[in-house]
Amino acid sequence: MAVKSLDLEKIQDTTGNVYEGIVILSKRARQIAAQEKMELDEKLKYFEGFEDEEEYTFNEEQERITKEYEARHHPTQRAVDELMNDKVYYRGTDNDEPND
Repeated sequence: MAVKSLDLEKIQDTTGNVYEGIVILSKRARQIAAQEKMELDEKLKYFEGFEDEEEYTFNEEQERITKEYEARHHPTQRAVDELMNDKVYYRGTDNDEPND
């Protein structure tokens, strides 16, 4: 997958602050990655405990499931797409006072 540049001004327009936008993106990407890992682990957990007699068939199915997840876009790219399409809910801090 080729590296795509990201227009930081669009992030700033969306969130009001570039740095806050990057934090939002990173948190959303971690959420997506964690959710996918849980889904993949649950699907592959099914294959635990079977006997060796049908190992070849199970290996093919495990490989198919794994390739399906690998073919998806990277969680970071999906987080960027969600933010740019206003599909991410976030709350900003309204505290303008300095922390002492």
